[in-house]
Amino acid sequence: MYEKVNPCHPDKVADRIAGAIVDLAYQAEPNPKIAVEVLIGHGKCHAIIETTATIDKRAIDDAVHRIAGEMETDIVIVPQDAHLSENQQNGFRCGDNGIFKGMPVTEEQETLSAIAKHIYACNPSDGKYILDGKRLIICQSNALTDELITLYPGAEINPLGDWMGGTDVDTGATNRKLGSDMADSVTGGGLHGKDLSKADVSVNIYAFLKARRTGEPVELCCAIGDDIVDGKPYSEIVGIARDYIDSVGGFEKFAEWGLV
Repeated sequence: MYEKVNPCHPDKVADRIAGAIVDLAYQAEPNPKIAVEVLIGHGKCHAIIETTATIDKRAIDDAVHRIAGEMETDIVIVPQDAHLSENQQNGFRCGDNGIFKGMPVTEEQETLSAIAKHIYACNPSDGKYILDGKRLIICQSNALTDELITLYPGAEINPLGDWMGGTDVDTGATNRKLGSDMADSVTGGGLHGKDLSKADVSVNIYAFLKARRTGEPVELCCAIGDDIVDGKPYSEIVGIARDYIDSVGGFEKFAEWGLV
């Protein structure tokens, strides 16, 4: 059983905005420290940004409007906590405490991800999809039910009827759709709105990729300040995660679909 949401779901819009802000931080300096929380809905976008980087609020507004359309923005930028910043002064060390789990992706999860991306390519608006064995549930805004039935005969389509979706009828918040992004690998930490020093980003990505490569579950834990994780220098973990983020086109693009 697996649920997938597409990049126009309000929660994913919040993740994408957070990712775009992290991209701006990396444009400002090579190894910024940043943590972003976004709440969006009903014509307003609120963002709290803790960072070492200097980011122009106009660039943030531009990113919000590009991703979510015209709306009022409430942007708060504050320095990162001094203790957290000092932890990284002499090279990459683990930026947080946490437990992390990488799980191989199942055939069911691969199938639903492909269905979600196919529907989204035809209908780039808010949508959510569930696959439970042979039961496929499709909730897709701004799409005619009859057309969706033609694409996926036998699926349950828009149980309450055709709908509009989007941030005018729902709110979105950063890291609220981790099940969609990580499948069975979900633990306590969110993937989005953070720089690569944060274990929630780098160790989660590392564990997921290792599980996918080996076909075996991966369980890791770390403490803030650790410089070795899974027998590797933390800088190597960060490098693996950086390569992955670069391969998908940056943090904003990563936020569109997550890891699955």
